[in-house]
Amino acid sequence: MDVSGGRGQPRPGNDESAEHTGPEAPAPGGTGDAPTAPSAPTPADAKDARPEGPTPDAGAPAPGSGTPQDTGAAPDHGAPAHGRDRAPEHPEPPADRPARAPAGRPEHPDHPFAHSGSGKGQAPQRPEERRRGGLLMGRPFGVPVYVAPSWFLVAILITWVFGGQIDRVLPELGAASYLVSLFFAVAFYASVLVHELAHTLAALRFKLPVRRIQLQFFGGVSEIEKEAETPGREFVLAFVGPLLSLVLAGLFYLGLLAVDPSSVPGVLLAGLMVSNLIVAAFNLLPGLPLDGGRMLRAVVWAITGKPMTGTVAAAWVGRALAVCVLIGLPLLTQSGALGSDAVDNVGMDTVLDALLAAILAAIIWTGAGNSLRMARLREHLPELRARTLTRRAVPVESDTPLSEALRRANAAGARALVVVDADGVPVSLVREAAIVGVPEHRRPWVPVGTLAQDITDGMRVSAELAGEELLDALRATPATEYLVVEETGEIYGVLSAADVERAFVKAMARPS
Repeated sequence: MDVSGGRGQPRPGNDESAEHTGPEAPAPGGTGDAPTAPSAPTPADAKDARPEGPTPDAGAPAPGSGTPQDTGAAPDHGAPAHGRDRAPEHPEPPADRPARAPAGRPEHPDHPFAHSGSGKGQAPQRPEERRRGGLLMGRPFGVPVYVAPSWFLVAILITWVFGGQIDRVLPELGAASYLVSLFFAVAFYASVLVHELAHTLAALRFKLPVRRIQLQFFGGVSEIEKEAETPGREFVLAFVGPLLSLVLAGLFYLGLLAVDPSSVPGVLLAGLMVSNLIVAAFNLLPGLPLDGGRMLRAVVWAITGKPMTGTVAAAWVGRALAVCVLIGLPLLTQSGALGSDAVDNVGMDTVLDALLAAILAAIIWTGAGNSLRMARLREHLPELRARTLTRRAVPVESDTPLSEALRRANAAGARALVVVDADGVPVSLVREAAIVGVPEHRRPWVPVGTLAQDITDGMRVSAELAGEELLDALRATPATEYLVVEETGEIYGVLSAADVERAFVKAMARPS
């Protein structure tokens, strides 16, 4: 689809209706191997800036009182952009050519200009992309593999626990038993990486993009950006991970047959065999966010024909599983059912078992809830349309005083300013944060061109974009405002990344 703008004049309007969405805090991202939802574009350097000094005159629309998502940036009360601070020579105002917005577009008359930050901005990003992924280890099959800092903590824990066990089996090793245990920790997480690579290869086989693989405290996560198109593919995508863990356990068992079980290789192979069996069994439990939960989701999806029904069923089974882990795991370890001696009193081991159970239960419960929210978001994502989120805009020439431009916007009920050349071709967008930073008494002397950001090709967005296509277009070009155009090149209005983010957050919280 051609999203570039042209030389056309502002469009007179249409009959589109819009649903205004308000901010609501999203939940953290999901865990496990479930596909990750597309992320909301974050308004670059978003801030809730207010002008210092007197209240704007009645003839100019007041800067917005709405607050976009706070990114911690300081309000921009400085001089106009581009470093130009000169008084215009009072040019005669050009003829007013308002770009009338479609009826029903959210106008927010109480705050005509939403604070969308500085024009520099940063690319709209996923929440995960705004956090460091950890230490980059490589890019197998083109997918980056990161080791989270929490992995080093669990590696130390495994080295300490397994090293003590090796010392009991092979006391002649002495302190070297902990070196062997460290090797086991690295080999174990290498097998976890193989588990995740199985998911990744299956996803790539089904042409599903994989953002990254991350090894962390309790295993690994394959971040798959899209859902499988059919329940059969979803089942395969989930099953290949535990299957590879079972295959690895079998290979380690065959290797164990060829060596002395009481030797260092024998102890390592036995430990890796058991650990991979545990990984496979745990991931096959039928509750989200585990692989078994995704397999259950695929089965319910195939039976009902509704992926959301499968997600709800698997998520609630996951929550029930979390409760079972929280209560059952300490009871099993204390009773000796897992191979250890029964414990009649409460000791340090019992406390550690309860703590481990609580952490596992919290991870499963949170992951199940995140899976529900991500599914709900995907269900509502097509409702995010550039056409209904776009603000009405007024075209002005670059030497127009800011006070005059604001008067025209107020008269037209517009919430954005587009700078055009003598032929009416849009060349730049006036940045909201820059407007807010200009005191009222200086506005007659500041031309709007000094507050504008040049329009690049990526900042021209088609009014027909919606859902993931809209988010992808905004992520591709860092900006806080975008010029929305019809396919013919006519100006449709200005889209603020802050408005899209608020609608995105609302979509995540909206019930199905």
